Amino acid sequence: MASVDAIRAHFPALTRREGVHPVAFFDGPGGTQVPRVVADAMTDYLLHHNANTHWAYPTSVETDAMLAAARVTLADFLGATPGEISFGANMTTILFHVARAIGRTLQPGDEIIVTELDHHANVAPWQALAKERGAVLKWLPLDLETYRHEAGVLESLLSPRTKVVAIGAASNILGTVSDVAAVVALAKTVGAITVVDAVHLAPHALVDVKAIGADFVLCSAYKFYGPHIGICYGRHAATAALDVPRLEPAPDYVPECLETGTQNHEGILGAAAAVDFLAGLAGDDTASRRERLGTVMHALHERGDSLLRELWAGLHAIEGVTVFGPPPGTARTPTVSFHVQGHESEQVARFLGPRGVYVSHGDFYATTVARRLGLAHEGLVRAGCSCYTTTAEMTRLIDGVRALVEGTA
Repeated sequence: MASVDAIRAHFPALTRREGVHPVAFFDGPGGTQVPRVVADAMTDYLLHHNANTHWAYPTSVETDAMLAAARVTLADFLGATPGEISFGANMTTILFHVARAIGRTLQPGDEIIVTELDHHANVAPWQALAKERGAVLKWLPLDLETYRHEAGVLESLLSPRTKVVAIGAASNILGTVSDVAAVVALAKTVGAITVVDAVHLAPHALVDVKAIGADFVLCSAYKFYGPHIGICYGRHAATAALDVPRLEPAPDYVPECLETGTQNHEGILGAAAAVDFLAGLAGDDTASRRERLGTVMHALHERGDSLLRELWAGLHAIEGVTVFGPPPGTARTPTVSFHVQGHESEQVARFLGPRGVYVSHGDFYATTVARRLGLAHEGLVRAGCSCYTTTAEMTRLIDGVRALVEGTA
């Protein structure tokens, strides 16, 4: 596994400075920095192969081949087959499209289950369907003591009328990793369609869509060192069963039936390059791409857990700082959200910025969680560890928060 220094050498953004301070990017849960090889892949396509698809001249033929190869790469990333991978503008746009297709089969009184723990990209599409189709929206509640779904409640929510169960694999605000395979298994007992938001999980764990068992699993490349583009795994039979809104001449076969209009070809190739970048960190050319990804994700998890423990302890030691989420050593990602007493989250971010510490602030579209925590107005400060995060950067973050609280800036 490549060292942190070796990994950092791939990211030109890490040369940025705020005065005398090198910038530490803790905003990975909202979007990671991009390695040079990703930008190079996108530039090479645009300058040397740029064309629309399915035509007989060379650059179009090249584009078809490159996009087909990208499906193979992203299938390896998710443990799928290439014919189950489609692309779109972002996870939110793709999910609205999938939900619209599912909605064509819903009847008044049909039930949809969403969770309080989720990013609203996996809530709003189902709220829209409930309004449009007369469906009943049910909520799986958040336990504010464990920062997980309330145990035993899902079973009571399921019924013969449950048509969709939508759940996040990991919380982008609390770091909670949920047992989505167990949720999917329960949903299958009533024949529900299952939709998993894996956006926050994908950068931190090797996603295995077959083990999860869901009908649809979505993620976003810009969370794992790629460009702004969304990826959707759709189980072949589940995708084929959708009544997808489409143009008459557009492809009606899986998986391209889920793709609307001309795709972001350079973004798709950038996403594939990001996967290959991650696989390349394993440094073992004899193993398969999927095997190398497993090695890398395991190593990054170990590093992230160590950084998480340091951040957790450091923030807890500062009076007036409240940290939210499951503790280290439990199923979670190295993402921490916290509140500084007497300071709105944006004020904290503005204070840390000139010190070369970039953190996110607000509710991160996990609006229901922020509301349940009583911080819908002030918001939370969020710091996430990425593959390029160092212990020295973690110390600067903790020292910066302490300086704000103690007024020693």
